[in-house]
Amino acid sequence: MAEVLYVEPVIRFCAVISGDALVRRRAIEHLENHWGEIFHQSGPLPFEAGGYYAESMGERLQKELIGFRQPRDAAELADWKHWTNTVETQFAAADSAADSGPTRPLNLDPGYITQAKLVLATTKDRDHRVYLRDGMFGEITLTYTAKRWVHHRWTYPDYRTAAVAEFATACRNHLRAFLQGGMGFRQRG
Repeated sequence: MAEVLYVEPVIRFCAVISGDALVRRRAIEHLENHWGEIFHQSGPLPFEAGGYYAESMGERLQKELIGFRQPRDAAELADWKHWTNTVETQFAAADSAADSGPTRPLNLDPGYITQAKLVLATTKDRDHRVYLRDGMFGEITLTYTAKRWVHHRWTYPDYRTAAVAEFATACRNHLRAFLQGGMGFRQRG
């Protein structure tokens, strides 16, 4: 029988996407209040989705990646996505009450980073995604191989950039420091 090994914690992150810098800032504050201290944040990055979000979110969208300090259990990923979906709905309701813009002012994409991969949560099933639970799927978007981040045929274009690789490396290094500081690597459980 195979031996069950210790599963290392992960670094939780969230992509905060909006065409409105104020909406992104409010969302980041909301995330920090709910999920804890942010240890790393990218600057605004261009978000290109081939027009997929244009009708609901508008044009010239930007994305900021937010990494949270406290390592977490990867099994929580579906819960994170359900919670971020609720936050998106709250932001949409507040903006529609003010009648101030697109029907979907905010898109939140949570995920996690391990020593070996960057995983995104999604509600959409595809051939390269694994079912988690409660209508949520996980996608290995990037893999850390030969000391660099490697994308796959399904990796979104905005995750294939040097800026995302830098963010993922900072999160990976933070996780490694945490593990070296007490928990150790790949211990038997």
